[in-house]
Amino acid sequence: MSAASGVDRSVNLTVSKPKTPKRKAGQKRPWVALIWLAPGIILIFGVVLFPAGYMIYNSTRKISKAGVDQGPAGFDNYALLFERTPVLQVLARTMLWVVAVVVGTILISLILANFLNKAFPGRRLLRLIVIIPWASSVLMTTMVIYFTVQPNYGLVNDWLARASKYIGFLAPFSKGDFGFTKTPGPAFTIAILIAIFVSLPFTTYTILAGTQSIGQDVLEAAKVDGAGSVRNYFMVVLPQLRPALAAATIINIINVFNSFPILKVITGSIPGYDADTTTTMMFKILQTNQRIDVASALSVLNLGIVIAIIAVYMLVVKPLRGVDE
Repeated sequence: MSAASGVDRSVNLTVSKPKTPKRKAGQKRPWVALIWLAPGIILIFGVVLFPAGYMIYNSTRKISKAGVDQGPAGFDNYALLFERTPVLQVLARTMLWVVAVVVGTILISLILANFLNKAFPGRRLLRLIVIIPWASSVLMTTMVIYFTVQPNYGLVNDWLARASKYIGFLAPFSKGDFGFTKTPGPAFTIAILIAIFVSLPFTTYTILAGTQSIGQDVLEAAKVDGAGSVRNYFMVVLPQLRPALAAATIINIINVFNSFPILKVITGSIPGYDADTTTTMMFKILQTNQRIDVASALSVLNLGIVIAIIAVYMLVVKPLRGVDE
């Protein structure tokens, strides 16, 4: 304090702490979100993570035909799988199955989605018709086709026998007893066609949704620049369908890779593994050999291949590139 003026000129150097902002009345605490997420997390753990972990555990155990755990087996089940079963041939056939069904489904769905996106009389009715294979049971659809191609009494065999009288190259079908579901090649081909048929609705609607999200101004600008309809589709429309195609492709890969009802009905009566994929091979190992441990090893192998295929697809195709840009 100055003696002359009597005024205190000292400086207060105390730094006040910033006040913590008060929580608004309607603002919830972060842990509250966990309460809402808990049912989903529990469901994922119970339906996905726990069974997958238990499957991996079983693949490293020696389990008797009665289901008794007899101790650790290491990688013996995997070695037994490759030694006593034609697993490499089945894996190659599984790759053929997935590629044929997924590629066929995507190509046909692109055509259908492009057609259903155009305005024409009866478009709404046709869109409803396309969804019928998705709404009906896959097993029911497969059973109908299975009995249609049966020898001696199947409609397809009957039509081919009648047509063989007028068309020379149909002579092998003249007796009407061709075993479409009795020989590996024809049975596997029919299973592929059925899988494509039942996969079309979901894939078509996914691509159709992506097509309808494309702005008309972009298409009109391309036309003004001189792009024809074909070039417009491949240079403008198709690149913008990348996210829709990514979702459709990945989901189809997972569904087709693990598809069981179609192959079980169409190729299940064929002895051996000449028309099997890894999924139906697992069932035969469980049903015929009653080896839970070996079947679990094949399941782990199956899971690893699916993850690897999707990872390679995401890295090579990069379907989500540019979505957030």
